[in-house]
Amino acid sequence: MDGERRLLQRVVAVAALVPVAGGLYGVLFGPAGISGDRVSVSGDSHFRYLSGLLLGIGILFWATVPAIEQKTTLFRFLTLVVLLGGLGRLVGLWLTGLPSLTMLAALGMELGVTPLLCLWQTRIANARDRVS
Repeated sequence: MDGERRLLQRVVAVAALVPVAGGLYGVLFGPAGISGDRVSVSGDSHFRYLSGLLLGIGILFWATVPAIEQKTTLFRFLTLVVLLGGLGRLVGLWLTGLPSLTMLAALGMELGVTPLLCLWQTRIANARDRVS
């Protein structure tokens, strides 16, 4: 089980690169860094704020890695936040049409990969509790 725990730690550490890199990029370059389109100052501010939240989510996922089997509450909370964001993106897809492949990949991470990682984390945590 320790080998599977280490594998989960590695997968989460790598997967968290996505929100960290995406969030940092969004903070530094704003919406023009994604689409090249100019937006209002308020739109730019809101985009950078949300990018900062994304960066924070990635950092907090990294914070779960060292004792991942003990971080179930934080892991579930972060998964819920990501899932809600993905549902918001899904509504946008329904209302405005298909976004870029990058945004569709993000949707896959939000509605697929992250919940699966949460289930895996729960399995590892439950296995640890049975052994204790």
